Amino acid sequence: MEHTTPQSRKDTRRTMKIQGYNFFCDMPEDMQYLRRESPDERFIEENMIFILPDRLRKFRKNLWHVRKNAGATHVYIPLFRVKTLLASEAAAGAVPEGYEGPFDVFPFYAHTSKRRSRSLDYYLLFIFRDKTSFVKCKLLLNATGAV
Repeated sequence: MEHTTPQSRKDTRRTMKIQGYNFFCDMPEDMQYLRRESPDERFIEENMIFILPDRLRKFRKNLWHVRKNAGATHVYIPLFRVKTLLASEAAAGAVPEGYEGPFDVFPFYAHTSKRRSRSLDYYLLFIFRDKTSFVKCKLLLNATGAV
């Protein structure tokens, strides 16, 4: 995951294009995650459940892990939909057994992942095909400073 600082994310996002989608928003600063105590998947993110603030409940299905396409391009491709819980569900004890946390998404997303001596460029984004949903999500995210 190549997330160095909120400012560098904004600089990169200006040139990003998500394959098959017209619009995207960054995750909010107040988002958290849980991680499996004993990871067993290929990507670290497959061992994680992200806790969304309740105000974003309608956009759970829009939260995806995306990866930069190979080559000198600004095109990112969706990898897989993010596993999520709402903050109210986590507070009510709906956390699956075998997970630890919650942890803040930042600074976790402030470090670069490396595999085979190269940096991986992964992001966690809300992605949209239609502008109406994008605008609604953006309004909710603007309240926390993310977008």
